[in-house]
Parts: sequence; C-alpha cells; structure tokens
Amino acid sequence: MELSNLRPAEGSTHSDNFRRGRGHGSGNGKTAGKGHKGQKARSGAPRPGFEGGQMPLYRRIPKRGFTNRNSKTIVGINVSALEVFENGTEVTVDLLLESGIVKNPKDGVKILGNGELTKKLNVKVNAYSASAKEKIEALGGTAEVM
Repeated sequence: MELSNLRPAEGSTHSDNFRRGRGHGSGNGKTAGKGHKGQKARSGAPRPGFEGGQMPLYRRIPKRGFTNRNSKTIVGINVSALEVFENGTEVTVDLLLESGIVKNPKDGVKILGNGELTKKLNVKVNAYSASAKEKIEALGGTAEVM
C-alpha cells in the first residue's frame, strides 16, 4: 500500500458540513473555498437568482392562471385493461400496481368505460365512470368504492 493508493472505505460518504477556513493543513483553509476576491468571496454576496440589477428570469417570464392546492390527480384506467385478470379476481389498487397496469396511483384510481370486459371481477378502487360500473356489474361482478 502506498499513499497514492489510499481511498475512502467502501460505502462511506464525505460530509459537507466540515469546518472551513481552519488552516491550509485542513484542505480548506485560507480562502475557505471562495477563491480570490470578487463579490462572491465577500460577506453579503447576492441572493440566488440575482442578476446584477437586470430583471431576473423568474420575473421576466409571463405568469398565467393559478394552481389549485386542493386538486387531486386521479389515474384513469379503461375497463379493457382489467382483461388480464382471472375470472373472480378481487382487483385492488395494490394488485394493479403489482401487475404494472398502474405505475403511480397518485391520489386515486378511476375505472373508465372504454373497451370490453368478458370476466366477472370484484373491483375495489377510488372511483368509476357510470359506463364502467355498468359493464362490471352486467357480468355479475362488483364495483366497490374504497
């Protein structure tokens, strides 16, 4: 083993909260990582996004509309996607996740009525369209809201 072969231990990480400006032996002394002179080397450097008096980007871009804080993002699934399940299966959001039909359920899953269904299924999700509920129940299945 030589000094040129030294490496940190496997899986260790380097902390970013070490003490700066504590002598050149520490590896981060003298200018403490700020370089030489200039506005950014001094205390009271400008805030992030400040462009030296030019109108900053976040104020130049037009703003339209608003974002409703109370809105929910519902994932829609067509009835035809449920064809992959066996007859008599209880279909839940967890089962849809496992089978890969739903990648991210977000705030809920809604079954939509597009396509055909030929199997009797017991479906338990957050919402249904009227036509989807009709198609599931027409085959003897159940459409429960969680």
